[in-house]
Amino acid sequence: MSLLNSRQLWIVSVNAGPLRQSLFSIVCVICLTNCSIGQTLAAGPADDVDFNRDIRPILSNHCFQCHGPDEDSREAELRLDSHRAATARHDGDAAIVAGDVEHSVVVQRVTSTDEDVVMPPPEFGKPLTNEQIELLKRWIDGGAEYAKHWSFEPVRRPKLPAIKVNSPLRNAVDHFVVQKLGRAGFDAAPQADRYTLVRRVYLDLLGLPPSIDEVDRFVHDKNDDAYDRLLDQVLASPHFGERWGRHWLDQARYADSHGYTVDNERTMWPYRDWVINAFNQDMPFDQFTIEQLAGDLLPNAELSQKVATGFHRNTLINTEGGAKPDQFRDEQVKDRTDTTGLVWMGLTVGCAKCHTHKFDPITQHEYYQLYAFFNSTADRNSVSPTLRVPTAKQTELIASLEDQIEELKKRLADDAGRAERRQAWDQWLQSRAASEETGVVGWNVLRLSGTSTAGTELIAQADQSLLAKGAMGAPGDFRVTAASPVDEIRSVRLEVLVDESLPKKGPGRAGNGNFVLSEFQLLDEAGKPLTFLSATAVHSQPGYSIEKAIDGVVTTGWAINGAPEGSMNRNRSAWFVLPEAFSLKPGQPLNLVLKFHQAKYDIGRFRISVSSGKWINESQQQELFDVASIAPAKRSREQEKQLTAAFIDQDAELAPLQASLDKASAELTAIRKAVPATMILQELAEPRTTHLQVRGEFLRIGDEVPAATPAVLPALPPKNSPHNRLDFAKWLTHPDHPLTARVRVNRIWMRLFGRGLVETENDFGIQGTLPTHPELLNWLASEFVEEGWSQKSLIRMIMMSATYRQSSKMRPELNTVDARNLLLGRQNRIRVEAEIVRDVALSVSGRLAAKIGGPSVYPPQEAGIYAFTQSKKNWRTSKGDDRFRRGLYTYFYRSAQYPMLATFDVPKFNATCTQRDRSNTPLQSLTVANSEAMFELAGAFGERIVANGGDDDQSRMEYAFRLCFARPPLQQELAGIAKYLQKSRERFTDEAKAWTAVARLLMNLDEFITRE
Repeated sequence: MSLLNSRQLWIVSVNAGPLRQSLFSIVCVICLTNCSIGQTLAAGPADDVDFNRDIRPILSNHCFQCHGPDEDSREAELRLDSHRAATARHDGDAAIVAGDVEHSVVVQRVTSTDEDVVMPPPEFGKPLTNEQIELLKRWIDGGAEYAKHWSFEPVRRPKLPAIKVNSPLRNAVDHFVVQKLGRAGFDAAPQADRYTLVRRVYLDLLGLPPSIDEVDRFVHDKNDDAYDRLLDQVLASPHFGERWGRHWLDQARYADSHGYTVDNERTMWPYRDWVINAFNQDMPFDQFTIEQLAGDLLPNAELSQKVATGFHRNTLINTEGGAKPDQFRDEQVKDRTDTTGLVWMGLTVGCAKCHTHKFDPITQHEYYQLYAFFNSTADRNSVSPTLRVPTAKQTELIASLEDQIEELKKRLADDAGRAERRQAWDQWLQSRAASEETGVVGWNVLRLSGTSTAGTELIAQADQSLLAKGAMGAPGDFRVTAASPVDEIRSVRLEVLVDESLPKKGPGRAGNGNFVLSEFQLLDEAGKPLTFLSATAVHSQPGYSIEKAIDGVVTTGWAINGAPEGSMNRNRSAWFVLPEAFSLKPGQPLNLVLKFHQAKYDIGRFRISVSSGKWINESQQQELFDVASIAPAKRSREQEKQLTAAFIDQDAELAPLQASLDKASAELTAIRKAVPATMILQELAEPRTTHLQVRGEFLRIGDEVPAATPAVLPALPPKNSPHNRLDFAKWLTHPDHPLTARVRVNRIWMRLFGRGLVETENDFGIQGTLPTHPELLNWLASEFVEEGWSQKSLIRMIMMSATYRQSSKMRPELNTVDARNLLLGRQNRIRVEAEIVRDVALSVSGRLAAKIGGPSVYPPQEAGIYAFTQSKKNWRTSKGDDRFRRGLYTYFYRSAQYPMLATFDVPKFNATCTQRDRSNTPLQSLTVANSEAMFELAGAFGERIVANGGDDDQSRMEYAFRLCFARPPLQQELAGIAKYLQKSRERFTDEAKAWTAVARLLMNLDEFITRE
């Protein structure tokens, strides 16, 4: 257990005296106290001693390390976690004798004054307190009854307590809270004012502040259901999924990179978007669970259900050269096992991977039974499954192109005169083959004239080619023109020709006769380049293929060195085909451009021809003649397909349709190729065998174990075949499961109050704290399940309560009794999370880009941040709206987080995070004031104040203040701002800069990043 590794362990010495070696050796491990405020508040009447509340914490914190479930570390074969074992007699003595304190050896040992006998050992320096000893005595006198740990008991719906106090009661939540407050002699706090309430709702549900109009609409709404309608309106916002999806992504250990020191990039944002959509659609939590843990195993699993399994592909992947694939696959499976136990059950099951759990009833065998559920997935170095997931825009384009393609295919097939024209085409081909004529495509050589932007002279030759003479220093363009000999063009031929005047006879003007043609363009009537469908050449130099002459990138190009014949100094041809015919009138000017990016590497002599047909090479022409000479009945399917394609390409009616079809198909292929591929879970066809690992070492295997669940929890339903992940996911969300609903309800409560009803929200086991309001927790868990696992309904119900709506102002009368507000006598002030700090600034500055989902972005940050990472990161600062996306979408490297997020306590997500820390450091203030990202927004905020805040200082100050804090400013606050504005004007002559200074001041107030 990782906690134990970081704390000092006190081990009973093997050489100690016989009493120290006795049956009742007790070792204290973790410095926790059973007298915590949580346990005090959970207590009932003073005369009652409750095992779970009062006794188990003493035994757990002081005894179970050596006298608990783990037999490997057990001293003297004594178990104090079991009633049967604790009361068993050894040599006539028993650790606990029910009803008999005097003869219970545990009491004798903890009250002894003999240093060789007393427990805990003196060297530990932490004896039991008198109060703890008295509790043990009273418990033993009362019968020493053991009880099952509260979290493993079934969820039973309690009755609402009757309340006779004056505190407001708006729903069931308040009954439980007010009852406990009343027992302590207090009432609930009054409701927060409406300005505070509306900002609280927006920050809690959306992570964004309300606009002034939204605030005024609620504040001035006199209807009784104003608050109800506010909640409904805000819950319906698509930003809800961003806010609450971020909470879940913490638990999913979501990031955009693999982790470890290399920390390569990965594409996981489709999973992130799935989470956002699931929250916005209020997907029931049971379905939400099943799809993430086993969506791929659902019958006829949909694309989105497979994407959902990305939850467990967020594990780290080691891409370092020395990594052992089998070892790190084992680490991934352990991570999935540990994460599942923590996220859904609130149990530290990972503590049992090396030995039976020291405190919770989870054996090492049971850990590897859980491990077995995840041990048969395909991972890196096996199959590493991914899935292409189109964006909404890509999905729309794909559907549109698929419809277009189907329509074009139908029109091609339904052409009425097609058969007759096809017959004529076959006869013509046969006649050409019989006469041994060549050339399915007829070429028309252009009579060119041209100029060069680099000063080169282009001289017309007798064979209608152009010869370059003169300047050849700087890169430039050859711009050539000719009168079109045809009324439409489908193909263009470029011939590069040798000449005695060129270096090595050319055909290029480089010293070796080579050239680099960066781009070859045919211009339309408006002077814009037409897009070529394809390009082919007799020969291309390696790395300089002919396709690079039409890729739109001037730094690449076509060259001809490395000729298979030996010398490259020979004539070469290249052919360019348009996706559809370019129509024009015969004699109309035809313009072409040859671009040369590399100095002194232009073409020396060239000729250009055009054709109305789709070019095919000579070998293909001969194939057509050969196939046409075969009787139709004897042609193969492929031969007939070849003739049909050639016929369509030259047919006046069908060629435009086929060209449109080719173009649409090419676009569809390009879009599908651009669709992002995200990692998903996929079960192997043959499941792996799982073995217990001795001391957790994957190379030291023990007994084979099947997939199964811990005995302390409800059993899986019987099944003829081995249980799989889908069975496990359904088991987790079965209504009888005692943990899943409680854990989820507790974490939702934590998001709305800053602390869970169970404060140790990541540990519902024996070492965890007791619920401050156990009946409320059970009632909420029961309600959650009965209402169909709706998270939005649960959140709405909690937020409708008077408890949630309370003021957060300090109550001096409660401070001495409940300084940590565990009685919930007021709301809690909560500093917003790292991402929300900038989100609030984006919102008030008016720069927030509202787009939901899509690839991660790169907001501005100071230069050189990643200069010292092992694998230097290239932070490509986003432009346009992407520069102002919410923090949720910031690209997240595990090894080097975006600095502002790290400053405000974002974890690295190398492991699941169920609750973030909240620190308070000077660096946070400096970041808000001076970081490039926030300073930029302060400037935008200042400009917004000047543009929209009114014509006078008073209205502008009130406008800025209300944007930041929702409420109107107090007079003394206005006076302070006015004074600061005046000093800013003395420093800045530009009015916008003076107001930017005011904007920075407001953004640096504690209230700006605090949810009241």
